[in-house]
Amino acid sequence: MPKRTADPLGPPNSGLKNRSRETVDEGADRTKYPPEMGEFEDNYEDEYEEDEEILEAGDEDDEEGGAQIGGKSGGGGDSTDMDRQVFIPSRRVLGKDEILEPDPTAYHMLHNMNVSWPCLSFDVLQDGLGDERRGYPQMVYLVAGTQAARAKDNEVTVMKLSGLQRMQQSKEEDDDEDDDASDTEDDPILESRSLQCPTTTNRIRASPHAHHAASMAETGDVYIWDLSPHYKSLESPGTAIPASANKPMAVLKMHRHVEGYAIDWSSNPRDVMGRIATGDNSGKIFISSRKEGGTWATDSSPLKGHTGSIEELQWSPNERHVFASASSDGTVKIYDARAQTKKHQLSVDVSSSDVNVASWCRAVPHLLATGADDGVWGIWDLRTFPSTLKGEHVSATASFTFHQQPITSVEFHPTEDSIVSVASADSTITLWDLSVELDDEESKDTGGVEDIPPQLLFVHYHKDVKEVHWQKQAPGVVIGTGGEGFNVFKTISV
Repeated sequence: MPKRTADPLGPPNSGLKNRSRETVDEGADRTKYPPEMGEFEDNYEDEYEEDEEILEAGDEDDEEGGAQIGGKSGGGGDSTDMDRQVFIPSRRVLGKDEILEPDPTAYHMLHNMNVSWPCLSFDVLQDGLGDERRGYPQMVYLVAGTQAARAKDNEVTVMKLSGLQRMQQSKEEDDDEDDDASDTEDDPILESRSLQCPTTTNRIRASPHAHHAASMAETGDVYIWDLSPHYKSLESPGTAIPASANKPMAVLKMHRHVEGYAIDWSSNPRDVMGRIATGDNSGKIFISSRKEGGTWATDSSPLKGHTGSIEELQWSPNERHVFASASSDGTVKIYDARAQTKKHQLSVDVSSSDVNVASWCRAVPHLLATGADDGVWGIWDLRTFPSTLKGEHVSATASFTFHQQPITSVEFHPTEDSIVSVASADSTITLWDLSVELDDEESKDTGGVEDIPPQLLFVHYHKDVKEVHWQKQAPGVVIGTGGEGFNVFKTISV
């Protein structure tokens, strides 16, 4: 990725969970923005305003095989030597006078968005604009929960990102294109609506059935949100939002102030009213359902079995009562919510470290992806799990050690069973294609970089990335949240 000599930078204006929060640089931009608005960052706005040399790494052959690296490196030193290198963010620490800049030829679209406070978690809202959207400009609706410096400043935010234009690859390409809206350089637009939230949101998930969301709070409470008025206000400007709509529609307290992160909605059509599974740091899992009239009811006793905290919950895409849990005890367990014993049916040892995240494949329901604290992520065939009942060892179908720091997010592509997105504490989002054969000679060409698995398609740098999701209605569009806001991008690889 390109890097150039950077102007002196102050410390960031906010930290992430378990990180110290530093003060804002007195010289930083203090422009005031309306509270409901965020700010988009234009990576290229000032690129040619100063006389400075940008040195690019890699050559044209890098695009013909192996992983696409979402950027180029540059900076001081011998330009000839740098031109022979491919910069992997997870393999080298930037110098204090170096920054990374994206390589526009590696992306169809790339936008960065700054928000008031870091968001540990977000989800993509279903919209009415249709599926299989491939044209530009793109539009995305999101819901996110903040981690503010003061608890009273936290909020749940509904966002509309519009005017997401494609990248202009080159002047020659632009001359060949029609002079239409898809080739303009207009800035994208961020609009938002906020709901009051009394504490940090550890994780938030949108309902697959309605414009509702459920969030796990730092306090252990579970909040249910009706986002319909806020979505309508963004969709149809001028629509009023009742004051009562800015508060949660329900607060569930079954975790008794034990903090948790795991939460998921059932996507089964018979659960259209709303059904969620939530897990906390004491290892307890609760099932809650919405009843006629809008009230919520939680099972009186939790499901148990884990000896560590519940880090992730995933409902089966095709079995109404079945869900998977991932835990800091290193196991993944399969539960049937109807079981009278409140115990798991299957358990597999996945890692010697915490299993942080998991994703159940929608296209092929017997596949489950997991990501662990040791940086290893893998794919598991659930059809092999019953072998554990016979005392047999179960191994991952595929396992990757490319990341050297904890996996913070993993998600199967919504329609392509072989494509997976992975986020890591090494500040990268990687895209993978599991259909690549190990004996494919072309796939072995990794531009001279060692230890690159042939299944690795793309590496994108996103500082302190915490979570990544696909935009299900726009194939190939990826969204991530981290210490410096949101990234929305689409690569030439997917």
